[in-house]
Parts: sequence; structure tokens; C-alpha cells
Amino acid sequence: MGIALALFSAVSYGVSDVIGGLASRRISFVRVALIGQLGGLCATGLIMLVISSASAEAADLAWGAASGIGTGLAMAFLFRGLSRGAMSVVVPISAVGGVALPVLVTVALLGERPPWLTWVGILIALPALWLVSRSTIEDSPASRASVYDGLAASGGIAVQYLCLAQADSASGLWPVLSGRASAIATILIAAMLLLRHAPTRSTAPWSGSAFALSIGAGVLAATALAAYLFALRTEIVTVAVVLSSLYPVVPIIVGLLFLNERLRRSQALGLAAALIATVLIAVG
Repeated sequence: MGIALALFSAVSYGVSDVIGGLASRRISFVRVALIGQLGGLCATGLIMLVISSASAEAADLAWGAASGIGTGLAMAFLFRGLSRGAMSVVVPISAVGGVALPVLVTVALLGERPPWLTWVGILIALPALWLVSRSTIEDSPASRASVYDGLAASGGIAVQYLCLAQADSASGLWPVLSGRASAIATILIAAMLLLRHAPTRSTAPWSGSAFALSIGAGVLAATALAAYLFALRTEIVTVAVVLSSLYPVVPIIVGLLFLNERLRRSQALGLAAALIATVLIAVG
């Protein structure tokens, strides 16, 4: 079940990136990030009203809030990179950094020891994540800046995964809920400090389609985090993080099926490697 939940998390994140990227090319990316997290907060709260909510200790809420800080930073920088038209650069950098740092921390500091077959899958997955969305970085200011956006987003993603993994499994969705609240605050602070002079992407910043895409991106991102949190109940952090971080595969598949995009040779290799890595991690 944990494997399936982690893969579901990857699919949700991948679709979230696709529709969030579309929205960030129509309106200001900080609005996309903020509206998305507001949508995620409302969706998580509604789900908790429907299902029986577990109890959470103060430490669980604190870890969730810390995870939300990482989420807020990751979304702000990720959508800034996507708004510059550098999806094929920002997504793989954020994914590789976001998975490599948690794996190193959990092995070095938390004492996790994945089986050798899982290690083989992890070693294959890291370059696969890059190849799936790899493109040539043009020598332009926007392309160079998008690399920094991806690196910053990867740090936020790593914090998100590591902190959420520290919440008790009996806390239910409370850490995700507190994380959405702190993510909203983080995005607002980031907007004031870093994004003050960001251009608006549309003369109609509150258009219905862009608003709906932003909400959808946030709800899917919250869903992905919830699936990742529940995956941790049966899987170690290393396995859950690696499988959840396979989300760059999704934009490629969506592009092939719905956007008439062609698959590069390197992307086909990365997609095949990602599938092999998933099988190795699952059987490990």
C-alpha cells in the first residue's frame, strides 16, 4: 500500500506542476502559489470534516508547519521558474535535489538502511529524474535564472519531505493542514522580499481559468503530501521520497498524449529508467 500511495503522490505532484505551470504563464506566479495553497488548505479542512480526524500533538503540528515553510519556498521558486518558460530545466533540478538531500540525511543522520536492491533503484532513479525532463540550457539570463529557481525549489522540497516525515503516523492530516497555513505565510513573506518586482503575466490576473488552474494545482499538491504522509506508515522515508519524486515523468506523458509533444531520445531513456527504478524499489 505504501508503494502505491507514494506513486499516487508522484502522479498528483506531476499533474499539479502541469496545471500550475499553465496558470503561471497567465497570471503572476506568486498569485498561483498563494491561491494554490489557499485551495489546498480549504480542501484539507473539508476532508478532515468528512473523515474521522485523528488527534495531533503540538510536535506534529510544528513538524507540519516546518514542512509548509519548505512547501511555500518550493512553490514560489518553482512557479517563478515555470513562468519564465523553463519547465524542462526547473522540474528536473527541483526533483533531483528534492530527492537526493532527504536520502542523504535519512541515511547519514536517521540510520535508515535500505535493502541493496532498493539502493540500485535509487541510483537509477536519480539520473532518470534528470533525463526525463532534460533540455539544453540556452545561454540567456532567463535560462540561467531558472537554474537558480530550480535549486532553490529543490531545497524547499527537501525540507518539506524531511519535516513531514517526522510527524507521528497517528496524527492524520493535521500536519498537512498546519503545513498549508505556514506555506501561505511563507509565500506572502517571499512575495514581499523577493518577488516585489515580478511582472504580471496577464491583464486579467483574476481570470476564471487561471484561478481554477491555481486552485487545482494547490489541491493536487496537498493531496500528494497527504498520500506521501500515509505512505510513510508502511515505507521508510528513503523509499517514499524517491517514489514520490518521480513526478517529472507526468509532464512528459501529458505532453505526449494531450499536447502533441515529441519525446526526445534522452527523455525516452529517462522514462524507461524511471520505470525500472520503480520496480526495483518496490521489490526491494
